[in-house]
Amino acid sequence: MQTHIATVSLPADPEPEQPIEVSIVMPCLDEADTVGSCITKALSAIEQRGLSGEVIVADNGSKDGSTEIARRLGARVVLASVRGYGSALRCGIEAARGRFIIMGDADDSYDFLEVPVYVDKLREGYDLVQGCRLPAGGGTVSKGAMPLLHRWWGNPMLSWLARKWFGARVNDVYCGMRGFTKASFDSLDLRCTGMEFATEMIIKACLHGARITEVPITLHRDGRKSHARHLRTFHDGWRTLRLFLIYCPRWLFQAPGVTAILLGLIGYAVALPGVRIWGMTFDAHTLLFASLFLLIGYQAILFGLFTRAFAMTSRLLPPDRRTERLLRLVNLERGLLLGLILLACGLVLLGLAVNQWRELDFGRLDYSHTMRWVIPGATLSTLGFQTVLSSFFLAVLGTARRA
Repeated sequence: MQTHIATVSLPADPEPEQPIEVSIVMPCLDEADTVGSCITKALSAIEQRGLSGEVIVADNGSKDGSTEIARRLGARVVLASVRGYGSALRCGIEAARGRFIIMGDADDSYDFLEVPVYVDKLREGYDLVQGCRLPAGGGTVSKGAMPLLHRWWGNPMLSWLARKWFGARVNDVYCGMRGFTKASFDSLDLRCTGMEFATEMIIKACLHGARITEVPITLHRDGRKSHARHLRTFHDGWRTLRLFLIYCPRWLFQAPGVTAILLGLIGYAVALPGVRIWGMTFDAHTLLFASLFLLIGYQAILFGLFTRAFAMTSRLLPPDRRTERLLRLVNLERGLLLGLILLACGLVLLGLAVNQWRELDFGRLDYSHTMRWVIPGATLSTLGFQTVLSSFFLAVLGTARRA
């Protein structure tokens, strides 16, 4: 997907060859109520601190005169033809000429006079400086500035997941005001076009080993009067959680897969010998449930391998040494050998079950006894066939990875 960028510069803009240290980028969609205030504060911060900087308004299709206000106040305007918060930001960042980028919403909820705080941290060598509005990170939320559900559940919960799953040392994963270097942004290859763009930035920065720090800021009640906020609580929350799962195959596939396999093995351990516990007899029906868990778990783990291989091939995830070693270990030949062994064992068990039927002149069987051969045989045959096909598929992904 290509994003069209059109830029309009004022005569007062710095010459293209003049070095710029800071570019302040604001996504904008019908923000005529507040964009002027944000630009004025941003320009004041640049002037008061003596920074070499520019203000860029990345417009996403405004029809209320926002772009005219921005141009009149001295900001550069870039037009993002593809709708979406992430699309607008990407357009603005790609058009930026500064070494450092400070991004923040144009709804006057962030105080752009705090820009120098971010610049100081970036000068110290950090790749990403994340703002924190929550008390956990020293921030402040003004009265009415954030819905209670966001403040006390959604944001803290998702921020906790970001810390646990990706090692993100931030307390406010959703904060839209942050600073980063242009070089680090270019290396992340971000894909999201919507509200989850900012969260993807944190995830990929962590996965790429970027230096990240957090600064406390104040979230103010936004100054828009003509329309409501663009956030959609449950829709955006789900998209963020979905993004977390996509970028963390361990929790999406591997953890559930291992859990299911363990349950399946426990089921086999008590059902094959017909163990009786607390008055309950574990028989052929338990074997069926156990086989179901084994098949589900094995397939989940295979999908985890597929996902990691594809994600590294497409640069969705950075190279991972453990995954690379595992993919080298699980090569086509070893996978085929394991699959054929499992398939052969399953067919032998199924053959023994058929032989039992033959010995009874193909009459009525003792299903409690015979299913102890049929169910494991069918399960092993299925696992073997899955392994053979999966080995070929991983080989295809490996070929694409080396190309």
